[in-house]
Amino acid sequence: MRCYANQLTSQLKKGLAPFYMVFGEEPYQIAECVSQIRQAAKQHGFDEVIKFTLMQGFDWQEIIAQYQSMSLFSARTLIEFDLNEQKPGTTGSQIFKQLTELVNDDTILVLKGAKASQDIQRSAWFKALDKQGIFVPCYPLTGNHLTRWLDEQCYRLNLNLHNNAKQSLIEATEGNLLACHQELEKLSLLYGSDLVDQQAVMQGLLNQSKFDIFDLSDALLKGHAEQAVKVMTKLAADNTEAMSIFWAINKEASNLLAMQHARLTGANMTDLYKQFNIWKNQQATIQHALNRLNSKVLEQIIKQLAQFDAAYKQGNLIAPYQALTHICLVFCQPLSIPLPCHPHSD
Repeated sequence: MRCYANQLTSQLKKGLAPFYMVFGEEPYQIAECVSQIRQAAKQHGFDEVIKFTLMQGFDWQEIIAQYQSMSLFSARTLIEFDLNEQKPGTTGSQIFKQLTELVNDDTILVLKGAKASQDIQRSAWFKALDKQGIFVPCYPLTGNHLTRWLDEQCYRLNLNLHNNAKQSLIEATEGNLLACHQELEKLSLLYGSDLVDQQAVMQGLLNQSKFDIFDLSDALLKGHAEQAVKVMTKLAADNTEAMSIFWAINKEASNLLAMQHARLTGANMTDLYKQFNIWKNQQATIQHALNRLNSKVLEQIIKQLAQFDAAYKQGNLIAPYQALTHICLVFCQPLSIPLPCHPHSD
C-alpha cells in the first residue's frame, strides 16, 4: 500500500506492517521516514535493530536467517536493509518473495533505496512486499510541497518565521532538506519562539548552502557551468579533500568515454545502462551528457585529469581547487585554455 512521507506518522498510529519500502531521491526524507518507523516499532517492543547493506558478494541467506531467528536479548526485531541504490537481482527477488510467505509477527523488514521506477514497481518481489506492507515514496520537494514541509518543521520546532524569511531560506538551501532543517534547528536555538525576520535568516545563511561531491557530478553531467563553479567554491571553502573531487570527476569522465567508445561499436544503450549501473532516473542526464560530450572532449578532460594527478602528487600545484574548477568548466563547455598547473616558485 502506498503511503506518502507526510502521511507516515498517521499511518504508523494505526498499527505496524510487516514490511516497509522507503524509496526515493530525497535522502533526508528517507532517513526521517526510517527513523519514524524505528521509533514506532520500539514503542511496540521491537528493541533490537539489525542493519544490512547490499554489497558485492552479499549473502542473501543472512536475511532469511535473521528474519526467522529469535534474539537472545529481544523478542522482537527490526531489520533495516539498505539496497545501496541497487536492484536485488534474481536471488534477492526470490528471497523477498519468500519472506512474504514467512511473515513473522516478531520481525519487521524495512527496505530503503533509490527511486522505485515503474519497472521496479511492476516486479513480482515489489508487488509481493507491497501487498502486505507499506510503500513510502520520497520525492524531492518543490513549490507548495516544499513550503508546506517548511511550515511543518517550524511547527515542530515552535519556530516563528516571517514569510519573507521562509522564502529566503528556501532559495538559499535550494531544495536540500537536510541543509534547510539544520538551519531551522539553529534558528530555534537562537530565537526560540520569537518572530524571526529575513535579516536574521540571511545572517545565518551567509555562505551556508550545503553542497557535496554528488552535487558536483550532477552539475557536470548536465553541463551547468555556473552551478559547478558554485559547488566547487563551497567544496573548497569546506576544505573537501581535493583528491576526492578528482576521483568523482575522473569517474564520470571515464565512464562517459567508455560508453562513447561502446556506442561506436554498436552497443545498445539499454545494455550500457545496465553495465554501468545507471538507474532509470539518471538515464536522461547521462544521455544528455553523451550527446554533448564527444570522445575528443572527454579524452581532453581525462588528459587534464592525469596532468592534475601528477602535479598534485609532486606538490607542484599552487591552487588545486582552481585547477579542478578549470576541468569542471571543460566538462560543461568548450575551453581550449591549458590546465593551470603551475609549479611553486623557489
